[in-house]
Amino acid sequence: MAPSGAPRGDPPLTEAAAEELLHGICFKTGPPRTVGAELEWLVHDLRDPRLPVRPPRLAAALDAVRSLPLVSALTFEPGGQLELSSRPAGSLMECLDQLAADLRVVRRALGAAGLTLSGYGVDPWHAPRGRVLHDPRYDAMETVLDRTGPAGRAMMCDSASVQVCLDAGLDEPGPLGYDRRWRLAHLLGPVLVAAFANSSVYGGRRTGWLSTRQALWTDLDPYRALAPRPDGRPREEWTAHVLDTPVMCVRRPEGPWDVPEGLTFRDWLRSGLPRPADADDLRYHVTTLFPPVRPRGHLELRMIDAQPGHDGWMVPVAVTTAVFEDAEAAETVYRAVEPLAERAGDGPAPRNPLWRDAARAGLGDPGLHEAARTVFATALDALPRIGAGEEVRRAVADFQERHVIPGGCPADELQVVTS
Repeated sequence: MAPSGAPRGDPPLTEAAAEELLHGICFKTGPPRTVGAELEWLVHDLRDPRLPVRPPRLAAALDAVRSLPLVSALTFEPGGQLELSSRPAGSLMECLDQLAADLRVVRRALGAAGLTLSGYGVDPWHAPRGRVLHDPRYDAMETVLDRTGPAGRAMMCDSASVQVCLDAGLDEPGPLGYDRRWRLAHLLGPVLVAAFANSSVYGGRRTGWLSTRQALWTDLDPYRALAPRPDGRPREEWTAHVLDTPVMCVRRPEGPWDVPEGLTFRDWLRSGLPRPADADDLRYHVTTLFPPVRPRGHLELRMIDAQPGHDGWMVPVAVTTAVFEDAEAAETVYRAVEPLAERAGDGPAPRNPLWRDAARAGLGDPGLHEAARTVFATALDALPRIGAGEEVRRAVADFQERHVIPGGCPADELQVVTS
């Protein structure tokens, strides 16, 4: 999530200028060259993760982590989850190596405080954790998300993910074209949800979902977490979606921010109230939208649960990068996931039946299982072509053998635990 910030005082924005700005900043086209990843982690007691970590202890440990010399960007989520965001890397291995090195440093610092990083899509033991960070952005977000129930607070404070960031692609037809990559991301998304589901236990109880984290996203407000249908005009579709989504907040230099109800950004532009909106307000508004695929110049794939173990996060990053960055793999996977589009119906992701089936049944769903087998086999073929090291290829092969071929996921191995 983006940090808070006050308006910069840009000139007021017209509706036409807003559309032009969104066209330019959300899909920056060109040959795919860079990859990035954002890793969110729950922070638990090192000796016994069932023990609650009191806010003063967590705050002291996070303050110590802030002083570390890291290459990745370090931020914290509202419930104290730790997030590392890689710099845009020129290759998959550069991205993985950078994050792995920073994670070793962070783990050592937390270990000295008796804490550890845990990879789960939602907290298996503690729910709700409660908000640790208090600033105008998160105050406003909590107010808005509370309007539709408790899922918003759970998402803010109790969840963690692996996000993969890839270039938007070429401004031309073909497997590396940005319109094809946009559609591929939305059709591949449910397969990634199903294969990497790792949140069947929440607060010590089984929820009936393999990816409870994804289920939470489906219960957020009816605009903010949704995606426009990927029907071949991504710039126009996304621009309209951004402008027609209600504003989360109107920032103020001092004091609490305004939290209007039902005011779309288009309404704000037309009315000029409660104050005229400018370009920085529009850029900030984009950061308050949380669809499963978010275009921010590049594409953010946001649907993958945090993964178990020290290095489990590498597998979804490697698989997703391989099937996007290798043209042959992209075309093979696109053909494999295209039949899933009919099951999605007319509903937007992640509320349509396909995404719900992925979160509830995982690869127990025959169609998703068949697609996942193709995705992983294709990724394994492509990984050497994009320079993946032997250790990474072996990790993907092991995951394929352990989970994908038999039709399972990491959530199958979670045990119900209580404090």
